[in-house]
Amino acid sequence: MADGLDIDFDALPAYERYKLMASLIVPRPIALVTTVSPSGEVNAAPFSMFGMVGEDPPLLMISVNRLDDGTQKDTAANLDANGEFVVHIPDESIAAQMHRTGERFPPHVDELAEVGLTAVPSHRVRPPRIAEAPVAFECTVHERILTTSRQIYLGRIHHLHAAPGLVDTDRWRVTLADFHPVGRFGASFYVSTSDRFSLAEAPDGAPVAATDIDQL
Repeated sequence: MADGLDIDFDALPAYERYKLMASLIVPRPIALVTTVSPSGEVNAAPFSMFGMVGEDPPLLMISVNRLDDGTQKDTAANLDANGEFVVHIPDESIAAQMHRTGERFPPHVDELAEVGLTAVPSHRVRPPRIAEAPVAFECTVHERILTTSRQIYLGRIHHLHAAPGLVDTDRWRVTLADFHPVGRFGASFYVSTSDRFSLAEAPDGAPVAATDIDQL
């Protein structure tokens, strides 16, 4: 575009940079993360600064902001203490509960119980997984990166739990027609992934219908 708005990011304060980035780099997948404190208290919190890093080793990333008073969020404190966490991909059925876990509960409050989600034992790590979540990655901290405003954790995936029928282990394909994660779209706005389209073509040159998504 010839016309438009040019903004010098180097001249902007950090909060203004955050507002622009968080509203323009969208939609973002959401990690609903469970951790356990040294005293055994379960914590759950959502993070939309989250993504896949690579497959060998299998790494994902979550970015945890520092609080205004300089203290750590419970997730970061727990990760620094024991290095174990479970990343869940929330879908439409648990979107409201996921959002509520982001409220500022006292450290001793079990967010999962507070919002009506069910904790069940994990296979490889101490933090529990959430029974209602369609996907859960059990992780340990591979690396921590510190910036002025954030603590960034690279997590190595050790175990995957998926809802029944979601993964075809003969072809190692995900049944995408049954997978409906939600994404962050800035502020308290979210997007669904139910309205889909494909840019692939069938052998006859016709567009692939959304109902045939699992044939790709």
